[in-house]
Amino acid sequence: MRAWARYLIGTVAGVALGLGGAVYALRSAALGNNVAIGPWTTGQTFGSAAADPYTRAVVALKGLLALPAQEARYYTAARDSAGARIEGRCRYRITGAALPAAWWSLTAYDPDGYLVPNAAGRYSVAGAAFPDGGKAGWTILLAPTAPPPTETAKWLPSGGIARVELTLRTYLPSDGGRGNPGADILPKITREAC
Repeated sequence: MRAWARYLIGTVAGVALGLGGAVYALRSAALGNNVAIGPWTTGQTFGSAAADPYTRAVVALKGLLALPAQEARYYTAARDSAGARIEGRCRYRITGAALPAAWWSLTAYDPDGYLVPNAAGRYSVAGAAFPDGGKAGWTILLAPTAPPPTETAKWLPSGGIARVELTLRTYLPSDGGRGNPGADILPKITREAC
């Protein structure tokens, strides 16, 4: 084989691997991956001119409409508190207390960033669903089927899909978006059954 053909094949293979790796990195990235808090990750530059090209690409792919840090902070989790992937066929108990914001919501997504389809038509649970906004503590069950009526936790359907990613949105952060999100105390995600 001639030298120019080897160089051409090497160049084409390198470009294909580089582009494939970039696409994979963006598609598998959590929305915000520069600060980890247990199973949750967040970023500090969403919706601002300070966002680097990688953050902008992830927001464009998964974030749709990211607000600046002084208005909202987004935390994502693709794994439970034990480090295992969150699976839609399993049941998880998500427990938390007062969050550092005026209002919050927890939403389940599939790995492509779409809402998890479910017969109940329920896609999110907000702090307003709990007495005093959940400041005294709250529990959400992420599960493919509704819990028994005796269960006091709110239900967030997982749709029984292979993988689920959670996004916790906190609006009007108490630190004005200028604090260290790594110091935030975020909900625990515990797998109960599978």
